[in-house]
Amino acid sequence: MGRLKERFQAFVNNRWLVFVAAMWIQSCAGFGYIFGSISPVIKSSLNYNQRQLSKLGVAKDLGDSVGFLAGSLSDRLPLWGALLVGAFQNLIGYGWVWLIVTGRAPVLPLWAMCILIFVGNNGETYFNTAALVSCVQNFPKSRGPVVGILKGFAGLSGAILTQIYTMINFPDQASLIFMIAVGPAMVVIALMFIIRPVGGHRQVRPSDGLSFTFIYSVCLLLAAYLMGVMLLEDLVSVSHTLVTIFTVILFFLLITPIIVPIALSFSEEPRDPAEEVLLPKSEQQEAGKPEQSDQEHEVIFSEVEDEKPVEVDLLPASERQKRIAQLQAELFQAAAKGAVRVKRKRGPHRGEDFTLMQALIKADFWLIFFSLLLGSGSGLTVIDNLGQMSQSLGYDNTHIFVSMISIWNFLGRVGGGYFSEIIVRDHAYPRPVSMAVAQLVMAVGHVFFAMGWPGAMYIGTLLIGLGYGAHWAIVPAAASELFGLKKFGALYNFLTLANPAGSLVFSGVIASSIYDHEAEKQAHQHHIQLQMSGLLFSGLYGQDEVLKCEGSVCFFLTSMIMSGFCVIAAVLSMILVYRTKIVYANLYGKSRT
Repeated sequence: MGRLKERFQAFVNNRWLVFVAAMWIQSCAGFGYIFGSISPVIKSSLNYNQRQLSKLGVAKDLGDSVGFLAGSLSDRLPLWGALLVGAFQNLIGYGWVWLIVTGRAPVLPLWAMCILIFVGNNGETYFNTAALVSCVQNFPKSRGPVVGILKGFAGLSGAILTQIYTMINFPDQASLIFMIAVGPAMVVIALMFIIRPVGGHRQVRPSDGLSFTFIYSVCLLLAAYLMGVMLLEDLVSVSHTLVTIFTVILFFLLITPIIVPIALSFSEEPRDPAEEVLLPKSEQQEAGKPEQSDQEHEVIFSEVEDEKPVEVDLLPASERQKRIAQLQAELFQAAAKGAVRVKRKRGPHRGEDFTLMQALIKADFWLIFFSLLLGSGSGLTVIDNLGQMSQSLGYDNTHIFVSMISIWNFLGRVGGGYFSEIIVRDHAYPRPVSMAVAQLVMAVGHVFFAMGWPGAMYIGTLLIGLGYGAHWAIVPAAASELFGLKKFGALYNFLTLANPAGSLVFSGVIASSIYDHEAEKQAHQHHIQLQMSGLLFSGLYGQDEVLKCEGSVCFFLTSMIMSGFCVIAAVLSMILVYRTKIVYANLYGKSRT
């Protein structure tokens, strides 16, 4: 009985259990992705026009991206407290909207509805922050795969929630709002005490590589399965019984990763805490907070960084480590004798823990921000305008491309985390180089959209989806490596502001203006042709005609501009690579020697 209790305790405190629970939370945390499914019922119930509905969409995007409060609370509250706040916001925001849409509560002004949508969608930021903070601290040496998988599940959540809604077969579309309000909150409350740091740096196992391979296999199978189900349900009339079977299989795939913590906790012998001394010292100390309590050691290390000769950084990792240790010992001895006075540390160095204010004065932080703004902002513009882009090229069924870019987005997040981890682990090369590659891939994708060649929509959707998704696996991991884990929540949530900022510039200013200009030109030409044909009352026809643009010209200039900005983003990423080579050599070079 005592042995079983010990195994169960090991299971509860297993970092893989935290990771799997975070995956489940993320799989229902991206409810902002299905705003397009609930907007028609909001529009019809409240008699909104398209402009009013667009304002609700802006409020939704802001709620999804403004995570200052979530980042601050994750530093001050236990993570279960932050999750509870997010669940409460989600329930109140969307629950109130559901009451209004169904006539159970009085209709509020548009500005109040925007606040409700903002509050409800802002719950996502708490779910994302808690999941990322706990898992990055539990897997400090596997940040890329962990972030990629978690962000990937967030991207898939729209398809998952839609499939569940289809299975339940509610009598009206307003019930989807109710499901968004209640479903994620229930899942989060059920799992909130599991999401926490559990000293994962002390749980390194030789089998970790196999565990990640298994999780990756489940992710790829899940993506392929959802792609097939969505296409089948979109193209063929499927019975409700078959939809139920599809959803049960989906649940089975989502639950499958629990095999990993069960196997590790109940099949392997629990490791003696004394074995921790066998871990590299760097891994023992990397759990979100430095374990050195002696402030003088920290000051001496800062002095070493300031005083060491430049040529030391050019030495091989093993020799560099010896020289730094020798210099540190000399400084200790000199300081003890009073021969030198050690300077107080002015601020953290790259790779140490930064506060948000300390990071905001660093050029590296702004290189990440603007590179993300140009890269992910252009990708989000494509996602937001994919329906009009496909219609302009003559495609009637736009849902296929929306479904496809969701899957490619998921695979980009998972793949971006995986390949960026190979770069840093096997080659000790800066992670942002993988971000530069993703941005160049997106630049090519934008060119395909601009040219409008046969099949360009399929290739462009593939390239943009992969590149955009990769950003959200690479950026959080790189930020945690360069600016530490202690204030990771606040840092991450500030960086996410680049996404709506980029979309506002590319979609709200550039794409919409060019599209309307080309549509007006085509409408004017059509009006002239009607007059030349001798048709009467053509002026009235032209005034009532809805502006619609056709052909690749509609998004040609926009796509070429975004392609150019993606190239600029790649250049910014490579500047960051050049500036952080030494940091990554120190972080990961030791493990290769």
